[in-house]
Amino acid sequence: MDQSVFHFINQQWTSPALDLFMAALSDGEIWKPFFIAIGVSALFFGGFRARAFVICLVLSLLITSQLTGLLKLAVDRHRPKQVESVRMVQLQKARPKLLALFKKPIIRSSGSSDRNRSGPSFPSGHMATNSVIAVFCTLFYQRRGWLYWFVAAAVGYSRIYLGAHWPSDVIVTFFLAVGEALLLLGLFELIWRSAARKWMPEVFARHRSLMVGHASSLPSASQARGSRYLL
Repeated sequence: MDQSVFHFINQQWTSPALDLFMAALSDGEIWKPFFIAIGVSALFFGGFRARAFVICLVLSLLITSQLTGLLKLAVDRHRPKQVESVRMVQLQKARPKLLALFKKPIIRSSGSSDRNRSGPSFPSGHMATNSVIAVFCTLFYQRRGWLYWFVAAAVGYSRIYLGAHWPSDVIVTFFLAVGEALLLLGLFELIWRSAARKWMPEVFARHRSLMVGHASSLPSASQARGSRYLL
């Protein structure tokens, strides 16, 4: 089943437009400057929630990358291109990398030289990273943050399309990354509530949660009494 789905996505459900789109999605060099710019802007110009989002997300991604590396070594699963010939799509070289989007991608079949060029297949680092980002976006920015799930799903699909991962790699990584993100967020929230209450009581009084629930937005006792008199 795993191989059948992989062959459909990698070799049959293809098109020139998808080739460029999927290769661009998986290329971190293109998107890294944008993510860095957004993160720096949030730290310097955003409010409390934006800063908490960036700091917690960066810490989580660092932890995730380490756990992903350890799991890769422990499982040591071969990538599709390491066990068979697959269809590979690569962006052409360009500086800056963004210019590669205006060039026709390179399409070729993998060979013996590709078998030792990359590490183990499971888990997918791309899927783990984007799933963690999607969880954080959803919990910090509920109304619009859930839209990042479309990006995460597209990136996961692109890894299969490009012949880098088996479908099961992407699916299992998704569940692992979501669970890991929720655990880390719960840990960060616990640390904030215990440490901030003790060391930064004034800040904690305004922000009792890293994600939601600003105390300043809640009615005070006098306001509550006044509202009762108006009823």
